[in-house]
Amino acid sequence: MGLLNERTGQTTDVAFIHLWEALDLFFRFAFFCFSGKQNKEEELAGTTLAQAHSLWTTDAKGSVILRIEEGCPEEPVTVHQMFKASVEKYGNMYALASKKNNKWEKITFLEYYQLCRRAARSFIKLGLKRFHGVAILGFNSAEWFFSAVGAIMAGGTMTGIYATNSPEACQYVASDSKANIIVVENQKQLDKILQIRDSLPHLKAIVQYSGYPMQKISNLYSWEEFMELGLEVSEKELDDIIASQRANQCCVLIYTSGTTGKPKGVMLSHDNITWTANHASRAGDLQPADTKQESLVSYLPLSHIAAQIYDLWAGIQWGELVYFAQPDALKGSLITTLREVCPTSHMGVPRVWEKMMEKIKQAISECGYVKKKLVTWAMSVSLEANQTCTQKDDEKPFLFTMADSLVLQRLRAELGLSCCQKFFSGAAPIGSETVQFFLGLNIWLYEAYGMSESTGPHFMSGPKAYKLPSCGKVVPGCRYKMANIDSEKGEICFWGRNIFMGYLNMEDKTREALDEDGWLHSGDLGKIDEEGFLCITGRIKELIITAGGENVPPLPIEEAVKKELPIISNAMLIGDKRKFLSMFLTLKCCSNTETMEPTEELSMETVELCQQLGSRATKVSDIIEGKDKDVYRTIQEGINRVNAAATSNAQRIQKWTILRKDFSVSGGELGPTMKLRRPVVLEMYHEVIESLYQEYHLHNT
Repeated sequence: MGLLNERTGQTTDVAFIHLWEALDLFFRFAFFCFSGKQNKEEELAGTTLAQAHSLWTTDAKGSVILRIEEGCPEEPVTVHQMFKASVEKYGNMYALASKKNNKWEKITFLEYYQLCRRAARSFIKLGLKRFHGVAILGFNSAEWFFSAVGAIMAGGTMTGIYATNSPEACQYVASDSKANIIVVENQKQLDKILQIRDSLPHLKAIVQYSGYPMQKISNLYSWEEFMELGLEVSEKELDDIIASQRANQCCVLIYTSGTTGKPKGVMLSHDNITWTANHASRAGDLQPADTKQESLVSYLPLSHIAAQIYDLWAGIQWGELVYFAQPDALKGSLITTLREVCPTSHMGVPRVWEKMMEKIKQAISECGYVKKKLVTWAMSVSLEANQTCTQKDDEKPFLFTMADSLVLQRLRAELGLSCCQKFFSGAAPIGSETVQFFLGLNIWLYEAYGMSESTGPHFMSGPKAYKLPSCGKVVPGCRYKMANIDSEKGEICFWGRNIFMGYLNMEDKTREALDEDGWLHSGDLGKIDEEGFLCITGRIKELIITAGGENVPPLPIEEAVKKELPIISNAMLIGDKRKFLSMFLTLKCCSNTETMEPTEELSMETVELCQQLGSRATKVSDIIEGKDKDVYRTIQEGINRVNAAATSNAQRIQKWTILRKDFSVSGGELGPTMKLRRPVVLEMYHEVIESLYQEYHLHNT
């Protein structure tokens, strides 16, 4: 069979083309191997930084002074230099795995690199301008990675858009980043962009990477059509653009969730990305592939810095094998993927770990009497043994070894975590109940703490830095200081090569975040113990200042309530400028498997707990508005126990109410990483709050 060449009118054998492509790939890899070691030192030594006069900028074309100092003296490198160095080391090892037609299809690091170059050439052909955006809207995939790296290679800036964003939210990010090209996953995401296309003056093309567009529209391409475009752009043209890039220039934009105003475009430099991918991963004890290849499942939103650093950039730096989960991962298919893949490392946001915990509890409750007793015994033995250890590999008693080998190993295998050695939690604070539950499974959750503005983690727990209830120690090479210290607590401030360049086109906001000396003010309150472990106590902006002037951090009180009352899913403290504190509570419910919307149905765990109280409730409506006296009495008793431990009268919860619906991403109460959006909840339930305080006012007049 042959292909017709339209220019010459001659046919070319397809097998010959495939052979030629294979030979081309082989010779490129051979060239890498032969010349890489010779040229690497020369290339790095010849790298110059763009001229800069400040630690920050708000201009996408700007450059910054890098924080190179004694603790982090490493030579700065661009994303392309990092990738090229990895191809030299790991070129023939598998890099990415995608499931197609029920089979895992894998590509090597060399193939990955070549496909990124191909995508870059296609972006150039479509007219991507230097420092203009390529916005990616959709679920994690190999094409997401090719687009991200290709955009940077082609001289643009890459930004992810949350798949849950409304058309209006997509418009803001695409417009602010001056996106020349938007890459969408499917028809659903394409429809959002088509609604706003006329309000995007910089937009030149749209590319759909999953399936084929259902309609023919000018400058709309399928992935296959898009990748063909790059053949018309020479390798030299791309190499010239790559050679012009500098490590202190912007390459990535991360947009904050915008719960307190417009989303801010966090500008990250090549050095921010490459330095953090190298050093933060070391703190988490990730191994380079030539020692032992790590594998992981990519499923969290790549528009968030946590998943982007962990899945994409650290994956390139350390030669990890990344498996892409199915788009319905968080609707239930994640466990199936984990069982198939058996990753060596796994990261989840707190809500993911909580949901996993709830499912395990439900499965245990459905076990027979003997099995339930055995699991409960094994988990209590594991929890006790792990709580007395400072490191996972510390010697443990024989009883623990028996419990782990007989029971817990099987439980971890059911979760697809039998080969997993490192478990990370990030993007939001994790509750102590969740951490302790997983210790009972002999799973140590390593908490990472940082911000988009610190390119992800600034403090990390790990095998050699673990202490409850802390989120670890500062990443080696980074620094911290505490500002405005009061009663051993202060605002945590960051310094290091991971600190962002500035907020795109937002000078005032940048000056708010970075002080005159260049320290990044996190807005978080915390304390550091004598060993250097950090504990977060709350956010300054979330501090409730009562009418009496008392400062109340809500997080510890909310966590205490959830710990006392296992039927509670979310607890949110209210009381800013009020005479007393009140609280919103939501009950643990089942979710619609398609939409992930919370339903009326109580979770099995909640139903069982209600039955123990003498209640027959199976729905939220059976309980709310005081209908179920047993449940209300139990909640009040739990609140009383929390109040008894309060440090002052002002920190006691005086009133509470159960809301009709649990919080969710689709409902708007939780952000894309399932972090509580307090301002949104306050606005949504404004009338409920007013009625709580009005009742009190009427009662006391």
